[in-house]
Formats: sequence, structure tokens, C-alpha cells
Amino acid sequence: MSGEDHGPPEEIWRRGPVLSMSDRRVARYVARPFAAFLRVEASGAVLLLAATCAALLWVNCGGRSSYETLWTTVAELRIGPLHIEADLREAVNDGLMAVFFLVVGLEIKYNAVAGELRDRRFAAVPVIAALGGMLVPALLYLLLNSGGEAGRGWGIPMATDIAFALGVLSLLGSRVPNTARVFLLTLAIADDLGAITVIAVFYTDDLRPLWLAAAVLLVLLAGVLRWLRVWAVQLYLLLGLALWLALFESGVHATLAGVAMGLLCPARSLLRPVEARRRLRRIAPATGERPSVTELSRYRFLLGETVPVAERLQTALHPWSSYLVLPVFALANAGVPLTGGALGEAVGSTVTAGVLLGLVAGKTTGIALFTWLAVRLRLGALPGRFGALLTLGLAALGGVGFTVALFITALAFGEGSAHAGDAKVGILAGSVVAAGLGAALLTLDARRRPGREPESEAEPEPAGSPEGPEGSAR
Repeated sequence: MSGEDHGPPEEIWRRGPVLSMSDRRVARYVARPFAAFLRVEASGAVLLLAATCAALLWVNCGGRSSYETLWTTVAELRIGPLHIEADLREAVNDGLMAVFFLVVGLEIKYNAVAGELRDRRFAAVPVIAALGGMLVPALLYLLLNSGGEAGRGWGIPMATDIAFALGVLSLLGSRVPNTARVFLLTLAIADDLGAITVIAVFYTDDLRPLWLAAAVLLVLLAGVLRWLRVWAVQLYLLLGLALWLALFESGVHATLAGVAMGLLCPARSLLRPVEARRRLRRIAPATGERPSVTELSRYRFLLGETVPVAERLQTALHPWSSYLVLPVFALANAGVPLTGGALGEAVGSTVTAGVLLGLVAGKTTGIALFTWLAVRLRLGALPGRFGALLTLGLAALGGVGFTVALFITALAFGEGSAHAGDAKVGILAGSVVAAGLGAALLTLDARRRPGREPESEAEPEPAGSPEGPEGSAR
């Protein structure tokens, strides 16, 4: 045995040897939540891919008629004077996808308050890179589709699919540094925020001012309740449903209600853990006595309030979003005809070429160029192990655009149009090429840079105390 004093077993557990299993703040508040997020995204990407393949096989193996019949079946909801009518595809795109955008909003809020986006210098480079990854693809698309209805699709190649991009990255395992995963996740989150802005500003038609005003009032009401420190999740759920209805009736895409509620959701805990422990000791029964049902309920409440509402909702909804919402969305929207000359027509379409060029060349060039500019102009910093190949590989993975790209396609062209079919072919082809290119570049980088990045270097310790109420560092 070594003569070195490692301390008692519990101390060894607290210090390691694996950072993510320790009790340090960076493990509890960054490493473990980040690892859980990656696990859900990677496995969710498998279901997303399976649903995409199922939709393509369904449409191209003799089931096109039944596919369209199912997803164009009209559903109605009547509650007194309220009447909502939509086909199943619209119900998925306008209703079910609100859950996905709620999770996106919660992820953006959490990362801005306590995650990767909190460290401005660390987050600056991928955020700036995301800007380049939106501008350059849009410009390349417009070079080929400068006018007419085809020009409305300029927002399609701007989006990065978090699930697929992280799924490809996870296949490479430990050959990719953990800082690369943080970079790609931060870039994808910033990219989603940009895509949401594009949807709200450029793909909204037929506004109804009264309903829009009602939506604004509901957002203000949620903000006031949050300022008053009202943390009741049920109340925010009711407000979210009312906001969805107001936006649906206003003409603004209703899924933005999910983003708005996610951003408004409290991302700091109501009680500090030390305060919760003090209150628990005060109400704990005498030694040897069994706690009553009422006491157990109070214990659960106090312990629950040490976890922010945003984190609780994200943990609860993220699996539903990845394992149900996104696969159903893919099944409803990825059924692109590739037989009977449809593929040949798409190959000759400038819409297909614009989307393909934007996702592969535009994303790779834009992300890599703006990353270089951000570092060169000292607007942010990258870890020392970020070489040119690693940066290019991550930039190429940014071109894996699927979920939001299909979503914008439906908004830009509508279902059933020739342009929509061409754009979907471009999305599928561009995403496959981008994924292959990114994986190849990252594999080549791993061979040139042997060894694995230590976990202790992967996540910087967040500044400030993580244990605090609203208004202090978490």
C-alpha cells in the first residue's frame, strides 16, 4: 500500500476519482445534468432516425395514399364558443411541438442562468459561431433562389438539429474531448434561439391584433407572478395553455408559447439547501417515531423547492420531447416521395440545391469562419486542444439540420407543394452528408491527437455559490 493519506472513504468519494460521481458543485450542477442531457439526446436521435426511415419507407413502398390520408384527417375541438379545427399533421406541428419548444426554452434559460451560457467568455465563441452558421447558409440559399416563392425558404438551412448532431458525436465516444460536446451543445442552443426568432419575425402571417394583445398580457402576467415569487407549476401550466391558444388565434405560430414559458420559468431555487435542512430538522419527529403523512408531504415540498422549477420541468419533459414528440413529428413530416421521377425533379431543383449547399457548405464555412474571427478578435476563447480539424468537424455537424428545418419548410411553403418536397430532399441529403463529413473530420482529428481529455478539464467550475434563492447564484 502507498504511504499517501487519501482520507476516509467518504472523502475519497467526494473527491473522485471520477468527477461526475463526486459531490463537488461542478459535478452536481454541471457534469451530471450535462451527461443526462447527452444520454437522452443520443438515444432520442436513434428513435428520430427510426421514425424518419419509417416515414420514407411508408411513402415510397406503396403506402403514400394511406400516409396522406392519416395525416390529413381532420380533428376538431369545441368548448362552448371556442372551436379549433386542424388535421393531424397540423395538430402535431402546432400543438405537440409546443412541448419540444418548451424544452428548448427551458434549456436556453437554464444555460443562461447556471450553465454553459453563463460564462460569457466561454460561451461567446460558439454563440458567435452560431450566428455565422445562420447567416452564411441563408445567403448561399438566396444566391440560388433570389425571388419568388422559392425565396421564402431561406430560413430552412439555418437550423441545427441538437438530437442528431449530438447523436453523431456520441458515436465517437471518448475520442472527442468533452469541451467539444459543450461547444456543440452551446452552438445548437444559440442556433435554436436564432431559428425561433426567424420563425416569429419572418414566418408569421395574418396577424390578429386583439389575440396578439391577449398573448402579450399573458406573458406580462407570467412575468409579474414570477416577480412575486409565485412558483406553483400548475398555475404556469394554465398560463401556458392560455398563451398557446392566444398565439394560435393571433396568427403567430403557437409553438412560440412553449419558448416564452420556458424563458419565463424560474431557473433558481426557492430555498437554499441549507435553509431546507434547517426547516426539516425543525419539523422532524422525535427519534424512533415514524413521520406522519403530513410530515412526509412537507419533507417532499421542502426538498423539491431546493430544485429550480425550470430544472424540474426540463427533467420531466425532456424524455417526452425526445422519445415521443420528435419521433411523431418526423413520422408526420419526413414522408418524402422519392419514386416516380420525384427524386429526379428534386435533384434538378434550385430549392434542393440551395438547402443542400446551405447545410453542408454554408454551415461548415459560416461556423468555422466566425469561430476563427471570434478568437482572432479576442471576443472569446477556446480550450487549447481545439485545433483546426476539431473545429471544422464540429462546424460540419452543425449542418445536420432536421427537426427545425422541416418545421420551417412547412411554414415557408406549406404541405403538399413541390417546393416543400424539394426542400425535404435537400434537408435529408444535406444532413446525411454533413453528418458523414463531420464524423470523418472528427475521427481524423482523434487519430492525430491521441488520448482522452481529462474530465476535470471538461467543465469549468461555475462562479458563485450554486445554492441560493432567486436572485443569487445557483
